[in-house]
Amino acid sequence: MRKLLLIVLLGLALGALFGQLMVSLPGYWLVRVGDTSYQTSFWFGLVLLLAVFLVLHFALRVLMRLRHPVSRLKVWNRRTRHRNAMKRTVRGLVALAEGRWKRAEKSLVKAADDSSTPLVNYLSAALAAHYQGRYEQADTLLKRAHLSTEGADSAVGLMQVQLMLDRQQYEEALAILTRLDRQMPNHPQVLKQLKQAYLSVNDWDGLRRLMPRLAARQLIAPQERTQLELRAYKELLVHEARDPGNVERIRNLWADMPDALRGNVELVVLYTEALVRGNEEGIAERLLRHSLKEHWDSRLVLRYGLLDVDPARQLVHAEKWLQERPNDPDLLLTLGRLALRNAYWGKAQEYFEASQRQRPSGVVCAELARLYANLGEHNKSQLYYRQSVELLDKSLPSLPQPAEPAVQPEKGEAKEQKAG
Repeated sequence: MRKLLLIVLLGLALGALFGQLMVSLPGYWLVRVGDTSYQTSFWFGLVLLLAVFLVLHFALRVLMRLRHPVSRLKVWNRRTRHRNAMKRTVRGLVALAEGRWKRAEKSLVKAADDSSTPLVNYLSAALAAHYQGRYEQADTLLKRAHLSTEGADSAVGLMQVQLMLDRQQYEEALAILTRLDRQMPNHPQVLKQLKQAYLSVNDWDGLRRLMPRLAARQLIAPQERTQLELRAYKELLVHEARDPGNVERIRNLWADMPDALRGNVELVVLYTEALVRGNEEGIAERLLRHSLKEHWDSRLVLRYGLLDVDPARQLVHAEKWLQERPNDPDLLLTLGRLALRNAYWGKAQEYFEASQRQRPSGVVCAELARLYANLGEHNKSQLYYRQSVELLDKSLPSLPQPAEPAVQPEKGEAKEQKAG
């Protein structure tokens, strides 16, 4: 309302000013053509000239437009098609998000040629075709996406990898990812998909080398990294240990291992087994002593008792540990075995019996039974064999067993029962 009032007041002011000018500046226009003359006031003639100028200007613009009617029509048609393509693209993307794959593919492909972003149309349409199970059509649309836009190799490659992983074509996906990783080092999506591909094909060496790169870019949680690295190194140690000639590779693998994993008991045991198979028991013995110093664990203690490096020196180390842990049943079992290696039969018997007192065990009973049998004390040997079987029987799962057969009476007793 205020704006309208201001416009009216401004118009009145300009009208008053224009009227004042017409009064204060009188004049006229005189135009003579032959014997004919035309005369008008100065101000009316000025307005007339302005009107003629405007009419001529408008007419010239119209004529200029009419000179290129085809190009003008093409521009209008192109703009119309772009607007329609944008609407179809939006409808296709909405259908894709809603899971209506067939409608999404149809809308996106139809709009692709007129779209300002054909790459988006073809990639989304390929995804819709893939979800319909039309894999060949999806691959065709990916090729069209590659041809539609220059420099679209990475985008098309990432989409292709995603579809291959979903189809469980892991080897093919890994080959593409390897190429993309060379072209785009440390690309976040490439690194994430590499992790998935390595896990799918059980490429544990590739996975463990990938972990630091993922962690450096915060693409993996610390807990997941620890779990995957632990799994990778376990699988690698087990695989390499199958061939005793791989001991050097196993040692290099252990050297590359993160410090946090070298204290893992499972890995220490696996590495020890691999060293023993490769005739590196001396290194295995030092490893176990160092590991037990850092972290006491019964699995490491028991494995130490199975080594045959320097039995006398091993027994001395184990007896030092016994001073700190006098009632450790696993350490007592290990001491008994080391005493056997040193031919200390009486000491071995004492350690085994002490371990049995601390915790009854079928394994300790079996060791005692074997020792007593070789010492000629067969009664004690049989006693411990029975105890070993009983203890092992308790550790077995509870499963149905056949009933004991009933005792059949003798023929004479059966006849007497009938006669009675």
